[in-house]
Amino acid sequence: MRELIDKLARTRSLSADEYERFVAVRTPELAAELAGRAREACERVYGDAVFARALIEISNVCRNDCYYCGIRRSNQDCARYQMGSEQVMACAQEAWRAGFRTFVLQGGESPALTDAWLCSLVRDLKASFPGCAVTLSVGERSRDSYRRLREAGADRYLLRHETATPAHYQQLHPAAMSFHARMECLRNLRELGYAVGVGFMVGSPFQTPARLAADLKFIERFKPEMCGIGPFVPHHGTPFASEEAGTVDLTCYLLSLIRLMHPAVLLPATTALEALKPDGRERAIGAGANVVMPNVSPAALQGSYELYDRKPVSEKTAFQKWAELERKLAPLERRLVIDRGDAAEPSPKEEQRG
Repeated sequence: MRELIDKLARTRSLSADEYERFVAVRTPELAAELAGRAREACERVYGDAVFARALIEISNVCRNDCYYCGIRRSNQDCARYQMGSEQVMACAQEAWRAGFRTFVLQGGESPALTDAWLCSLVRDLKASFPGCAVTLSVGERSRDSYRRLREAGADRYLLRHETATPAHYQQLHPAAMSFHARMECLRNLRELGYAVGVGFMVGSPFQTPARLAADLKFIERFKPEMCGIGPFVPHHGTPFASEEAGTVDLTCYLLSLIRLMHPAVLLPATTALEALKPDGRERAIGAGANVVMPNVSPAALQGSYELYDRKPVSEKTAFQKWAELERKLAPLERRLVIDRGDAAEPSPKEEQRG
């Protein structure tokens, strides 16, 4: 396995069978070795910097009925809301003063999130906070919609691919949703010039080592600027309520593999890790992650954007969250930086390796 680690670090590529072998033979010792190599790879590109994104959950209304998601259309117990533009701008103002230079606007696929409303909001953010980055995560939209949002100033777009296996995709989603539609959206985003984020749930129902290997191979080939993975955590209002959750250990292990295959990728330490382990976010940083995304939405709304059970909710201010992150990162020899945190351009040497 050390030879395979060396091969991955050297070539940035493995076969699907080799990725599957990594998943199948995972041990604490192998995970520790991978984490160490991943930290070194991250440091060579980003030094000790960790980038902070201010997450604003703008709406929990969604037209979709994904089997794993707590804000799915069929969940009648979900208290629906949509933030107004003034609310969003107020959250952004507080976050900006605290040090955040990227705003992530996340929401369900709501008919109320029109191009006109989102474009106006993006323009206001870019005008009010010069030099900021705006990341959108509002699901599948038409190419024209993505183009309009990009022209309004959106810099990045997060759209998890969920799984690189079409049959698995259909096991996680209703028939109205399509693996091929998801892939087309990702292609459109890339062609329109966004920095693109993909990702998947670790330990989702029907996932196998071979399917995880396919996810890793997809990420290797797509080369996203961002990749968000986190453990599957069931929600009581979904068909998967009784399914077993994923694990922090496997998530961190896969983060290390992704860092080695793609040293310049921006890897978030996702909130779902904290839902399972209080130190889950710090463990992810130790495994090669370099992005944190504190929730700066109004505290009264955070509980309603419940994608999974045990989602962390906090009444702390953006300033308090920034200070808390600085304190937790210090023992890891990592530094929270006031920076929009764009993905680094691969060096000519890295391009040749890839």
